Amino acid sequence: MEHPRPTHVKRVNPHRTDITWSDGHVSSYPSWYLREHCPCALCVDEFTGERLVAPGSIPTDLTRVKVEPVGNYALKFTWSDEHDTGIYTYDYLRAICSCDQCRAGGLKETPPNSSDKGFFEA
Repeated sequence: MEHPRPTHVKRVNPHRTDITWSDGHVSSYPSWYLREHCPCALCVDEFTGERLVAPGSIPTDLTRVKVEPVGNYALKFTWSDEHDTGIYTYDYLRAICSCDQCRAGGLKETPPNSSDKGFFEA
């Protein structure tokens, strides 16, 4: 069985990004939540895996400035606090979806062809 993969990335507003998956599921991520879960080496200790960003330390008014594909496996976000070093793999994005379905099932996905027209929406 093929894992779900992103088919569309939409900026709902500066504070929220929705990702539609190939299985029809829509993951809705607040900007502060994605920034708080940044997987980069500045935010997660490379050796211990310990989070270096304290829960609740990211302002809820943080905005997404830009999102761009990284190959066919991840997204890179630029935030209003100028942080832009995190590479969010599609597997990771699906894993951190906070809806009941994703938390219970631990769903993963494979990368889409992000060069498809319509994949990104402002």
